[in-house]
Amino acid sequence: MREVIIACDFKNKETLYDFLEKLGDEKPYLKIGMQLYYAEGANLIKDLKAKGFKIFLDLKLHDIPNTVYSAMKVLGELDVDITNVHAAGGIEMMKKAKEALVETNASTKLFAVTILTSLNDQKLNDELKITGTVDEAVKAYALNTKAANLDGVVCSPYEASMMKEIGLLSLTPGIRFASDSADDQQRVATPAKAKDLGSDYIVVGRSITKADDPKAAYIKAKEDFK
Repeated sequence: MREVIIACDFKNKETLYDFLEKLGDEKPYLKIGMQLYYAEGANLIKDLKAKGFKIFLDLKLHDIPNTVYSAMKVLGELDVDITNVHAAGGIEMMKKAKEALVETNASTKLFAVTILTSLNDQKLNDELKITGTVDEAVKAYALNTKAANLDGVVCSPYEASMMKEIGLLSLTPGIRFASDSADDQQRVATPAKAKDLGSDYIVVGRSITKADDPKAAYIKAKEDFK
């Protein structure tokens, strides 16, 4: 089943709850990232779960394997639906993250971030000194993710079909309506295009959170991705 996840990049819980009120009786899947989690902590996650929201906790853990293992043990206790690590941390780090989740909450899906959707071939080569194309780097990270037995990867919609071939779920940010600005994203797609490309989950942020009618925008995203 395909899912639309709203990127809740708000400064605090008050602005988040003000936004959620605009959605009426809708209970969307929420992405809680670094800004909001660092501002409000684990209690926010517990409160949202108690209210019936599904949560993608987007903290992108990336450290030595034992540190990631210890951190993921803590996150596992929060009973989120999805969380993630950076595939750049390597297979052993990803395995330790998965091990921690299995020990604390095996129902939480674990995804690995491949190449951020703010990067393109030029930035990959010139700034990060990674040779080859974004597609090649994404595939290499995805194969490592599969070797570590994770559930899926965070990638652009344009790599979703590749993930299906590898046997991984795809969670794709960089989703905009056709009339919206791409902002700081390089590899963007509409919800309908992401569906055609094979995404399993899409993350939609400003196209919903900054819309004049967020509820209508959310319903449109769901219909386009259904």
